[in-house]
Amino acid sequence: MENQEEKKDYLLPASIIIAALFIAGAWIYTTGLKNVAPEEKVNQPVVLASDMENLKSISGDDYVMGNLNAQVKIIEFSDLECPFCKVFHQTMKQVMAEYGNNGKVAWVYRHWPLEQLHPKAKTSALAAECAGELGGNEKFWEYLDKYFEITPSNNQINLSELPKIAENIGLNRSQFESCLQSGKYQEKIESQIKNATESNPECPRCGTPFSIVIAKNGKKYPIPGAFPYEDVRAIIEEALR
Repeated sequence: MENQEEKKDYLLPASIIIAALFIAGAWIYTTGLKNVAPEEKVNQPVVLASDMENLKSISGDDYVMGNLNAQVKIIEFSDLECPFCKVFHQTMKQVMAEYGNNGKVAWVYRHWPLEQLHPKAKTSALAAECAGELGGNEKFWEYLDKYFEITPSNNQINLSELPKIAENIGLNRSQFESCLQSGKYQEKIESQIKNATESNPECPRCGTPFSIVIAKNGKKYPIPGAFPYEDVRAIIEEALR
């Protein structure tokens, strides 16, 4: 009896320690999943989701880089103050350098400012739309390039820089400021935000950047995050097939 009691006394603290380690491990694992940066989501299987059928078709309101008759289209929903969007913007420029020049891929940019995280992002989106109004498709993309080049991201942009960017790319500053103050593109941006959430199968736990690759046969492939170039390239190759 004494030996059995000793064993019980020995096993009790050991079992408590094991249980504590198990709980701690589960907590770390769960917390870690919630904080995985979008660009770390690599080598994930491509899943076709019915939610993506809510995606609005490309129209004359969209800004497009590349040939609209390209075999593959990539529609990106982006937040100009999102640091991962800033990284992914460079990835997409790399994509277009390889696949855009030969007419295989077209890149469509749509706004998804996450105002709860980046209150300045919607104003920046309005600024890009004004650049497009004043300078057309070319100046819209040039504005995005310059914006991502100078912003520290995470809502740290100084909004006084917005008209400076416009002026630096050759736009009329006073006309740009007038357009920006009017807020005339609020409805367009709100519509794009709504469609982004309707089209993302990961919502409500979703974020930016979020892109959809549309294959030549119409199939859609999601890119939920700032995937590295090689992963995006693999999806494009699949879409081309």
